[in-house]
Amino acid sequence: MNGLHVLVVGSGGREHALAWALARSRSVEAVDAAPGNPGTARHGRRFPVPAADADALAALVAREGHDLVVIGPEAPLAAGVADRLRERDIAVFGPGAEGTRMESSKAFAKSFMEKHKIPTAGYRVVRTMVEAEEILERWGAPVVVKASGLAAGKGVTVAETLPAARRALEDCLRGGHGEAGRTVVLERMMVGEEVSVFVITDGERYKMLPVSQDHKRAFDGDRGPNTGGMGAYSPAPMFTDALRGQTEREIIRPALQGLRAEGIDFRGLLYAGLMLTPRGPRVVEFNARFGDPETQAVLPRLRVDWGELLFEAARGELDEEPLPEPERAASVCVVAATRDYPESSESGLAIRGVAEAEATGALVFHAGTETGDGGLVTAGGRVLGVTATADSLREAVSGAYAALDHIDFDGMRFRRDIAYRVL
Repeated sequence: MNGLHVLVVGSGGREHALAWALARSRSVEAVDAAPGNPGTARHGRRFPVPAADADALAALVAREGHDLVVIGPEAPLAAGVADRLRERDIAVFGPGAEGTRMESSKAFAKSFMEKHKIPTAGYRVVRTMVEAEEILERWGAPVVVKASGLAAGKGVTVAETLPAARRALEDCLRGGHGEAGRTVVLERMMVGEEVSVFVITDGERYKMLPVSQDHKRAFDGDRGPNTGGMGAYSPAPMFTDALRGQTEREIIRPALQGLRAEGIDFRGLLYAGLMLTPRGPRVVEFNARFGDPETQAVLPRLRVDWGELLFEAARGELDEEPLPEPERAASVCVVAATRDYPESSESGLAIRGVAEAEATGALVFHAGTETGDGGLVTAGGRVLGVTATADSLREAVSGAYAALDHIDFDGMRFRRDIAYRVL
């Protein structure tokens, strides 16, 4: 398999990391992106096609002759873009709308896990404050409040008190997250360490990638609001070989078997966010795509032919050979964000020092950037993901922060404690 022309759909840090990895693949001749960003443009062409415009994407693929489409974000997957492209016999890495319900509807995912006996937290689905109050009175606090639909990683509140739970519920049910919050999942609090497990699957066979741990809270010490992710590291040492085996037996295989049993053709990335509780791994959530920023930490550790791997999964032809051992022992990604992220973002701020950061040997993945009159400028809340790989986690942390010291834009903010749990 050689000479693949690949189209990466999306414009964030995850998509830049995917474009970077695909461009290093022997099987890949060209990597384009739609709409992409200045980072993806370093590996191929950018096309100004919206990620959720299935017809325009199909026309682009037909015109440019792409062999494989890799869809990064969850929104186009939930909108059925993969379905529309497959109807035109286009190879797509990413599940259809039905499979994406594992992420786009937390209510569906919880029901799915209950049906297929996949361990997760106790839960109730509510649509009114009256229903919610009845449960809160019985459960008490702490409690987790989740908007059922897609909320860009910001629809989850870990409420330590009942007043906090009520505020989060009212915010959801009164439209704070749009339609995504009209249905709310209340969950029992789970205690333990969280890890992110990525599984590439063709719907039947699968390959598990190295495990990572994300940092969702905005500020050091896991304080502040939830975000899309402020950094990640890999591996997660608390995820032992025994826990890996248990996760495959009790979560990954039952999930894939359950999807097949329900007639869902899931070709893409199944992402299991797990809580490692004293009773074993429990599912916090399922996602239907690569995580962000975990992808920026995981992919640089592996030397594999990503083009061949994703194409085989998209075609339903994944082999059963395990992935090779990671080339690098550890990696760390630190996200540089704008001043008030996640509440708001600032665009048009000049970004300085990217070339100097890359000169240290680090990778700088573009997330919320664009090209302005004077060069690179901000175009989102999460702006850059700075990744370093090394022979130890401590060295990778040092490398990422040393590179980040070279980067600057007005109001730049980042967490200074990524991987602190294990260091």
